[in-house]
Parts: sequence; C-alpha cells; structure tokens
Amino acid sequence: MLSRSIEDYIKAIYALEAEDEKASTKHIAQRLGVRMASVTGMLKHLASEGYVTHTPYYGVKMTDRGRRVALGLIRRHRLIELFLAKTLGLPWDEVHDDAEVLEHVVSDRLIERIFEFLGFPEFDPHGSPIPGKDGSIAPRQGIRLDEMKPGQRGTVVEVSDRDPEFLRYLTSLKLKIGSEIRVRDRAPFNGPITLAVGSRSVAIGHEAGARVRVSIHGGLARRARKRE
Repeated sequence: MLSRSIEDYIKAIYALEAEDEKASTKHIAQRLGVRMASVTGMLKHLASEGYVTHTPYYGVKMTDRGRRVALGLIRRHRLIELFLAKTLGLPWDEVHDDAEVLEHVVSDRLIERIFEFLGFPEFDPHGSPIPGKDGSIAPRQGIRLDEMKPGQRGTVVEVSDRDPEFLRYLTSLKLKIGSEIRVRDRAPFNGPITLAVGSRSVAIGHEAGARVRVSIHGGLARRARKRE
C-alpha cells in the first residue's frame, strides 16, 4: 500500500496535467503547500518507482502506472464526496476536505459497496465525472463559463471543488449544478460577466467563471436578447 504522501503527490500531478498546467516542482509545491526541496526528493522517488518520468528543470509527466493510481484515488474521493452529500446531507462546500482524509483509509470493498448503494453514479456533487473501476474516465462536459459569449445559454454542469470559500460564493449567487444561465453581457478588459439566472441578474468575475463549466444550449439566444 502506498503512503498518503505518495498518493497525494500522484493525485496532484494528475490534476495539474488535467488542467493543462506543467507539473513543475514549483506548481506541485504550490498545489500541496510544501517546500520545493521536499518536492524534488519525492519526484525522484516517484520516477524510480515508475509513476512519473522526470525531466530536470522541466518537471514530470505521469506514466500509465501513475495514471491508474491517480484515477483510483479520484474514484474513491468523488464517491466519498457523493456519499457524504447524499446520505449525511453535508453541503457541497464541506465534503471535499473529509473525502481527502477518507480516500486513503477506506477499503476497495467498501468503495464498491458505496458505488452500488448510490446507484452506480456517474458524477460527484460538483459535477465531476467519477472514474470507472477499470481506470476509464468520461471527458469533461461543456466549456468554461468565462469562454461563453453574450447571448449564449447553458446549464451549469461542473464546478471546481478545491476551495470551499468559492463554493460558498456560488451558493450565495444561487448558482449550482443544473442552474440554467444566459450571458447577458461581458465587460471589456476582463471585467465582470453578467448572467441571467432565472429572473435574477448576477455578475461574476473571470477568475470565478474559469472554475465553472457549462453545457451550451444550441445557438445564441437572440430572441431573448431582443425582449430585454
């Protein structure tokens, strides 16, 4: 069994690659909140064990072996989040930290029982796909909200779960998985994006919009814009 520290590193490297970020020593240290010197030593160990390939002064790339471990951890994490939300009623801004702890200690047998108990779910409470037991994972849905154009409509399908404060912010805006939105306006120079959420008007910044993914409905909402 791998140590929690090794598992955390493997998952962090996978997450950086999934976000199209270079898995450099600096980025990994920032993601995990550790010193760069500690990262350097761990990367050498992970490379020697075949979880990553390490290029000095560049960073690391995940190997197939490392990717299988990462996806197994992500499966555990997302199923635990969903279990905590569905059965205990924990809000979506609280389940991440508890899942970070529990993912390292629950057995494979219990994880599969949770999967069956929840009805073989495909997504966690934040809309992220749950990897299969075989290591497969569905592609991410939609586009980032900050990439949407004025007049476009869509449904919120996924949000980042890394920052509980961000999730509480979305809750204050009454934005959640399944919310129907329409982009009313985009201010220039990375100014706020104005959304129609039902009958309400909501302004959201580009940084926040980059953490929200939306499944786009067909075409621009020209008729709706004319009615305003």
